[in-house]
Amino acid sequence: MDKRIAAAMLCAPLLTVLCACTGSSISADTPFSADFFAMDTFMTVKAYGEGAEKALSDTKERIMLLEDEFSVTKEDSDISRINSGAENVTVSDDTAGIIGDALGWCEKTGGALDITMYPVLRAWGFTTGEYRIPGSDELSGLLDKVGYGQIKLEGNTVTIPEGVMIDLGSVAKGYASDCAADIMRNNGVRSALINLGGNIQTVGSKPDGKQWKVAVRDPFAPDTDMCMVEVSDKAVITSGSYERFFTGEDGKDYWHILDPADGCPADNGIVSATVIGESGLMCDALSTAMFVSGKERAVSFYRESGEDFDMILVTDEGEILFTEGISGSFTNLSDMKAEVISRD
Repeated sequence: MDKRIAAAMLCAPLLTVLCACTGSSISADTPFSADFFAMDTFMTVKAYGEGAEKALSDTKERIMLLEDEFSVTKEDSDISRINSGAENVTVSDDTAGIIGDALGWCEKTGGALDITMYPVLRAWGFTTGEYRIPGSDELSGLLDKVGYGQIKLEGNTVTIPEGVMIDLGSVAKGYASDCAADIMRNNGVRSALINLGGNIQTVGSKPDGKQWKVAVRDPFAPDTDMCMVEVSDKAVITSGSYERFFTGEDGKDYWHILDPADGCPADNGIVSATVIGESGLMCDALSTAMFVSGKERAVSFYRESGEDFDMILVTDEGEILFTEGISGSFTNLSDMKAEVISRD
């Protein structure tokens, strides 16, 4: 799903695709960049030094392949073949891997993340742009087909009951950014910034050794930076009610992050949830799950799950909550009150 995080980099502007900015001599701080459209979003990847040009080319190729495998709309994708109702569908290693990882996070978050919500998203019009408010009876019928526990994964074989549909939108770009980071490292790149439609993943630090500065948008004023966090070798991914929504005839806003419990836009007091960690897929999954969970459940998960991540929550009352692991690298750029969440 769309994530609106801005990378605030203290470095030169993005350059021409796959073009170094300084002649033919390639040093550790020579930048290369690639811009392309995939997974229904605009992506920018920037890398430095020897190996960067090949890494960028390999990254674009890999992400395009993942899109072909993960797309819920392309007829011959792995996901479309699974959703067609066929039994025992053999899928690629990537598709089996991401489904397995996603199911793990569905389980760990108690179903706050559920990758079988596609029929409900479609009913609201979030997949087509034809927005509408489904009735309670319609939602009830659709929710009968929702439940990640109905997915059977054995090796590279996937089976789901008729009417159940998988959608990897909540984890696909996170998985792709992990793949991109691995490609960078395998090509000897020690400094890179991966921006997949606002899903930010960093490789190492900036060429000058300083940490990357990533700004998070203000959910009440999305064109404004709310806060900034400094990171190295981390992903920073946000889910927010301001990203994709429509206003109904009743004057209310309805956003695309749905609560699997009732099939309606999650309305548990959180308007923005940002997760920071080493794994892009984890951050993607948890940003959605923490948004759906609400403040109390999200804080409990942070304290009790044993998972290694940090987060920034913004409540509908205009309060920022951020975890103690980033207390030394967090800067509040807004007028909102910011409070630290401890592990205790």
